[in-house]
Amino acid sequence: MAQAGKFADKALQLLRTYPRVALNNLKDMPGAYKKNFNKRRNAGKGKTHGRGHKGMGQRMTLPPLGYEGGQIPFHIRIPCEPYYKDHEFKRQYPPFSLLQVQRLIDMGCVDINEPIDLLSFCNTAHYDCSIEDNHYGVNLTEEGADTFQAQINIEVQYASEQVIAAVERNGGVITTRYYDPECVKAMSNVLKFLKTSTPIPKCKLPPQDAFEYYSNANNRGYLADPEDIVKARIELAQKYGYELPEISDESKKELLLRRKDPRQIFYGLEPGWVISMKDQCVLKPLAEEHQEYYAS
Repeated sequence: MAQAGKFADKALQLLRTYPRVALNNLKDMPGAYKKNFNKRRNAGKGKTHGRGHKGMGQRMTLPPLGYEGGQIPFHIRIPCEPYYKDHEFKRQYPPFSLLQVQRLIDMGCVDINEPIDLLSFCNTAHYDCSIEDNHYGVNLTEEGADTFQAQINIEVQYASEQVIAAVERNGGVITTRYYDPECVKAMSNVLKFLKTSTPIPKCKLPPQDAFEYYSNANNRGYLADPEDIVKARIELAQKYGYELPEISDESKKELLLRRKDPRQIFYGLEPGWVISMKDQCVLKPLAEEHQEYYAS
């Protein structure tokens, strides 16, 4: 009884200190009601839940990723970069490494007993040269230069000093050569070109900004003086510390000395000739003005 009286005194003391019980201070017991959970975003911000009235935000019809509104287009709002000026007109040289060339030789896709040029690369179906993308030929890169061991006569459109040293260290010959778009189109798909029965085009000279490169002996340009090329070969061998191997085999020497005329694009075929696939014959121009035009 003493304990009951103790609780009763405590209750009376609380009643003296607490405010009078009224409707405004009544509260339900915890757990009396289950609270509804609003799972929408921005809950508690009214009937729209922060979405606003009407429009794409309320109906969840937002624009796709990358959509740009406004009145000023993207290419006008962003300032022009001079680096990209006339980029679509610049000559492109898709890269092809010495490692890939060695793989083509090992697989038998390329015959090292014949000169290798742009036509040889395109015929392997391992190199894509599209004139629609401003491709002008092969850029031979130095990847695999340490493991390259083939003795070849190769013709590319661009090559670095390391690539030239790697080819000449094995007794090979490399030449950099320019082809205009019409010639590149004929060489990239030679079967399609021959079916058209059009005359073989005459290769044009390089443009002004590329003439210096293709006439420089250090780049092994096809317009350079042969005596200067011999001196440049010796200087490059001394720079990289290797000796130019002597070629005693006459067949190899004949292969390495084979060159195209500056106006010629196919070995054994002259500009102006027409290859008739239907009649299996070669037609040569007879008119004097045609012979004069296609002459080198």
